[in-house]
Amino acid sequence: MAIIKGVGDFFGLDIGTAGVRVVQLAPGANGRWSLKHYGYAPIDLKTALADSAEAKQRLSEVIMTVVGQSGIKTKAVAIGLPATKTFVTVIDVPSTSVPDLKSTLRYQLDQYIPMAVDDAKVDWAVLGQSPQDPALHEVLIASTAASYAEERLELIEGLGFDVIAAEPEPLATMRSVLTPGAKDAQVIVDMGEQSVNVVVSYGDMPRLVRTIPNGLSTLTHAAVQNLGVEEDQARQFILKFGLASDKLEGKIPQALAGTLDGFTSELSKSIKFFQTKYTSLTVGNIVLVGYAGTIPQMAEYLSNKLGIQVSVANPWQFVAAPTDPNFVANTTEFAVAVGLAQRGGDL
Repeated sequence: MAIIKGVGDFFGLDIGTAGVRVVQLAPGANGRWSLKHYGYAPIDLKTALADSAEAKQRLSEVIMTVVGQSGIKTKAVAIGLPATKTFVTVIDVPSTSVPDLKSTLRYQLDQYIPMAVDDAKVDWAVLGQSPQDPALHEVLIASTAASYAEERLELIEGLGFDVIAAEPEPLATMRSVLTPGAKDAQVIVDMGEQSVNVVVSYGDMPRLVRTIPNGLSTLTHAAVQNLGVEEDQARQFILKFGLASDKLEGKIPQALAGTLDGFTSELSKSIKFFQTKYTSLTVGNIVLVGYAGTIPQMAEYLSNKLGIQVSVANPWQFVAAPTDPNFVANTTEFAVAVGLAQRGGDL
């Protein structure tokens, strides 16, 4: 799904809280892709949020540098919209024709999104028949504040690019990391700096999208408080040793226990909420993206707590590996950029 739609030769641009990533792919046979160009550059949180004119200027310079160094020539770009700036929900509506549905939704959107329709950019897509009632169809609705969308478009187009799609990041991530045609429901857990995006998918479509306010910075704060170390050192400990009980005498998982329990509880609630609605479906696996896939032993920890198979996502699973020796095939931080670059006629 995109707030703006377009086709043609383009690249994916992900402006994350810790880095800017770009990916350009070429479609191949049997759902495969070949990698044409990719690039990455780190940024700090203030630059990522780009609230001030100075921060926007720094961000613009980073974007132009990454695109230039990647070798990307096209000006057409699909951009990701942070989950914290978007609202995604799935509703049930009586089965009807698309023209009739479009006419009906136009007057009902106010009751489904957390802002006035006149102040929002909204897009929707029919997912198909409701698993609960064959007389109903499920419709996915995505919205973002018009002011934010216009500000982001102004920034990117001001650099000479043509934005052909603006898509919520959780939906782009689905495209790159999930297994198509899976029998059971699948869950994405994407941990960023300040929050965790949770997507529950079934039938290759999103059924639940939620943001939990517990990111890497939350874990870092807990480690600082309980270990009595500086923030930079706490962050390094988490990313290097993770939840391994045989590292640093197991002090890291002990320091993070309370915070992790709270996060796991929220994740469990999301899964149970999904299963309450889709009573006949089973969650088959959870895939970890972002810092969730980087922190050692996080997969094992969540699997033990939730009793569900958990694995680290590989956003390059459908992309032919390049010969570049510096390329890291399992870099989960590229999930959004790869998913954006894989856009086609789907959501």
